[in-house]
Amino acid sequence: MLDIHLPLMLFVLALFLTLLVLLNNMLFQPLVKFMDDRDNSIAKDLKAAKSLSGNSDELNAKADENISNAKNEAAAIRQKAIDEEKTLAASKVETKQNELDKEYENFVEKLAADKENLKNSLLSQMPLFKESLKAKFSKL
Repeated sequence: MLDIHLPLMLFVLALFLTLLVLLNNMLFQPLVKFMDDRDNSIAKDLKAAKSLSGNSDELNAKADENISNAKNEAAAIRQKAIDEEKTLAASKVETKQNELDKEYENFVEKLAADKENLKNSLLSQMPLFKESLKAKFSKL
């Protein structure tokens, strides 16, 4: 039936071991070396990325500080401009109020003068009114 050939088995064993050594030298060791190099490269890149992110955190903090300083300066400038405009508007209002007060005084004086002129005119016309009233009452 089945015959076991010892020389053939030894040949297959030698061939298997030779193939195992060749594959180990030509395939497995370079593959393991490549994978180790890749792991080292990834670790190195991660370390570099962390150091860069540390730098970016510092830069972000500086940028935030600069932005807050700029906002504070802008608020101060805006408040200063608002205060100046309020002062200017108050002075314009005061000037206009004084001008209107003078115009009002002139109007009151002119009104008083017109009142006096009207009173004098009516007093000068009084005898004519009395005569016309007498004439109307006499007709009644």
